[in-house]
Amino acid sequence: MISRPFRPDGTGGLLYLRVTPRSARAQIAGLHTGADGRVSLQVKVRAQPEKGKANEAAIELLAEAFGLPKRAFTITAGESDRLKTVRITGNPTAIEQKLASLVQDHTP
Repeated sequence: MISRPFRPDGTGGLLYLRVTPRSARAQIAGLHTGADGRVSLQVKVRAQPEKGKANEAAIELLAEAFGLPKRAFTITAGESDRLKTVRITGNPTAIEQKLASLVQDHTP
């Protein structure tokens, strides 16, 4: 069971996402806890879930929010699923701090 959305390691870490396509607006919408107890960062995108468009939109939103280049983000699991695992390359401490700020700013 995953109790937090980010798992740091030496080169960055893994970020667990719940992506909602076809949203009215693109935004980070705080944390989501699934029925299994898994905590993920809720990301809403305007793009359709076809041909990777929603994945690309989610990466663009994350890159802008974290202030990192798009190449720092790679989807490692859940390519065609709502729940995704994304590898972020960068300073793990800085990523955790930015994530905490994003969650605080975007939690309803």
